Amino acid sequence: MLANQSIKAHWESLSGWKIGPPVQTAARKANQTLIDLIAQFAERKNATPAQIALAWVLAQKPWIVPIPGTTKLHRLTENNGAANIEFTAAELQELTAASEQVKVRGTRYTEAMEQSTGL
Repeated sequence: MLANQSIKAHWESLSGWKIGPPVQTAARKANQTLIDLIAQFAERKNATPAQIALAWVLAQKPWIVPIPGTTKLHRLTENNGAANIEFTAAELQELTAASEQVKVRGTRYTEAMEQSTGL
């Protein structure tokens, strides 16, 4: 389980991506409410924030399946752990309500990289 300090360090490590823009401070601050809620659920469920996010997607509809990308076996194992997480109706409501309250900010790619995807 990740402590809040570890989550913060992980989030900040995203700015070290070799491709893509750094996580902008303003975007991180704007998204922090949702990040904190996911971290709280991770602690309650003895899971990682990534597992909580994937489990929430899995819980939406039986035909919706997240496809996380990774090149690391330990991350694949971590991601697969999301299938074992179950939420109560109240927990799903809490996560959904929180996600609807936060307008997620920031971009994953620079404009040039986004254009190169062809999407």
